[in-house]
Amino acid sequence: MAVQSVLAAPAAAHIAVQSAATTGLTSGRLVGTTAAVVALAGVVIGGLALARSTGRPGIGGRRYRAVMALAAGLAGLAMGVVNLAVADGGPGTGNGVIGGAMALVLGLTGTALGGLALTRARRTG
Repeated sequence: MAVQSVLAAPAAAHIAVQSAATTGLTSGRLVGTTAAVVALAGVVIGGLALARSTGRPGIGGRRYRAVMALAAGLAGLAMGVVNLAVADGGPGTGNGVIGGAMALVLGLTGTALGGLALTRARRTG
């Protein structure tokens, strides 16, 4: 009898852990992923703003790209911070914690790249 209860306890704990993990796309994961994608767009646009202008019409100048990188980076950063603030669980709970953390890092990076590109655009004209 004692052997059954010793073996049943880890099995019950394993089932409880499996049921706590949420699979699929939840609203929290959607917000976290959207925040990360917006912040990633800020990083990409910031990188393009720092690159030398190719002079192609229709793409926008360095200043325009720098402002867009700043806007996208700040938007992704804000969405990631709010998502992390309202999350009531850790990774794997369906609250978008990982996406929010990625948005935080990428948003800071995009904002920094956009700010750097904007200061360079002001100096070079």
